[in-house]
Amino acid sequence: MAMVATEDFVRLTGPFRRELLTHCCRMLGSLQDAEDLVQETYVRAWRGFDRFERRSSIRVWLYRIATNVCLTALEHHSRRSLPSGLGGPRDDPERPLPPLTNHDWLQPLPDPQDDRDSDPALIVESRDSVRLALIAAMQHLPAKQRVVLILRDVLAWRAAEVAELLDATPAAVNSLLQRARAQLQRVAPTEEDQSEIAEPALRSLLDQYISAFEEANITALLGVLRDDIALEMPPNLAWFSGRTAVSRFIENHVFTGPGVIRMLRTAANGQPAVAAYWRGPDGLHRPHAVQVLTIVPGGISRIVSFNEPSLVAAFGLPAALEPTSR
Repeated sequence: MAMVATEDFVRLTGPFRRELLTHCCRMLGSLQDAEDLVQETYVRAWRGFDRFERRSSIRVWLYRIATNVCLTALEHHSRRSLPSGLGGPRDDPERPLPPLTNHDWLQPLPDPQDDRDSDPALIVESRDSVRLALIAAMQHLPAKQRVVLILRDVLAWRAAEVAELLDATPAAVNSLLQRARAQLQRVAPTEEDQSEIAEPALRSLLDQYISAFEEANITALLGVLRDDIALEMPPNLAWFSGRTAVSRFIENHVFTGPGVIRMLRTAANGQPAVAAYWRGPDGLHRPHAVQVLTIVPGGISRIVSFNEPSLVAAFGLPAALEPTSR
């Protein structure tokens, strides 16, 4: 392919890489899988670029390729989930956690860092479409229902466009969409308060949460947790619900003293998040988890602590924190 075609390809397709990553993450529920599938999408697009007839936009063309790549991948992947999707909460927070379960867990999606100048309404809409609870609920849908729901309700494709992609009729697409919406309503969590919280109040709650962990102060932590707080910790199958159980677990198994944990702010799935670092014998704090928080009026209602240290790198955060004087 000529150099001019190479330059055209990079110029025309490059701006869509981030949104294609989000699309694949909605489909697969895995950041790592999504990154691989976006790479495969660009390889296929590069190979077919000289045959692209521009009957549709370059964006739609890329989404068609990415969606087909995802559908193929879903034929060989089991459904990803959170612990709360596999069973009820435990009621014995004092006991050690059971051995890790070999399961394909949902993974968090880092928020883009370059949307500060975007339309605030579009930012809110984008965040709502990637919230952790929604992505988890989508994983319950059959692959084609998932595709139709995302393309029609999230990306606002017309039924005829989706039908062409799936080699189906618009009527069949609309039927799939109705079934997907009904299934999503059945499996989506109903207990979460989706009310928006004012930015100053959100910052204050997040500051208090970070301070409580860094000082190992269970009383301060209780001050920001709602009564209906839930704590999940994939890859641990066990999870806890309610202020009493959650606080007892953290007090018994997490808080070992001031300064052991340090936290850095970040954002994932359109929600506030923190990266938790634990102090090692050499005094350095190394990644332990990415915690995605649901913060609503009245406090924090859900903590999903992805206890997978390698995820921290995807958020552009340091591999270690130097000791600080306290």
